[in-house]
Amino acid sequence: MKYLLSIIWLGVALQAQSFTANGSSTLPDAPSQQRFWTVENKVNVSILAGLIAADAITTQRALNQGFREGDPLMRPFVTRGAPGEAAGSAIGFGAGVGIGYLLHRTHHYKAERITMRMIVAGEGACVASNIIAIR
Repeated sequence: MKYLLSIIWLGVALQAQSFTANGSSTLPDAPSQQRFWTVENKVNVSILAGLIAADAITTQRALNQGFREGDPLMRPFVTRGAPGEAAGSAIGFGAGVGIGYLLHRTHHYKAERITMRMIVAGEGACVASNIIAIR
């Protein structure tokens, strides 16, 4: 009895694969993929680059005034002066844009937009905090 039901289900599955929509045998066009470098992403990445530069400048100024880096991941970079700060900033910038691009490639367009905006907002908060601290 099991074998008979298995053969019937297999036959139904094979028949279901032969049906096509509207009787045509051509496949529909694949949906067009959105481009990553839209005007919105160009603006977000440009703002992020400016904020990262401002963060680097204000962090170095705060370190010169005797403050200490609060981020334990960036601390080894910023204590090495301008070259270390540049390396850490480049890694942070690449990670931010890379996360946005990864979300884009996996077709999470809404999450990409939200993530990029959150990264920009977070970096803006860091710059504001640095400016308040060095005043």
